[in-house]
Amino acid sequence: MAKQLQISESCLRRWMAQAEADENGSDTRLNSAEKRELTQLRRDKRRLEMENEILKRAAAYFAKENVLPN
Repeated sequence: MAKQLQISESCLRRWMAQAEADENGSDTRLNSAEKRELTQLRRDKRRLEMENEILKRAAAYFAKENVLPN
C-alpha cells in the first residue's frame, strides 16, 4: 500500500498509528485534537512569556524614572 501511495513504509505506519490513536485512544500517543491543543498551548505560553518580559522591562523603566535624586 505504501508503494501505491508513493510514501515510505515508516510514514504509513505513523499514519496508521495516529489513526488508531484518534479512533480508539492511546496511553502513549496523543490524538490529533490533543496535538493541536498542545501546539496552541505552547504558542500561547511563548506569547505570554514575551508579554511578561515586556511588562517586567516596562516596570523597571518606570520605577527608575520615578526615583527622586538624593
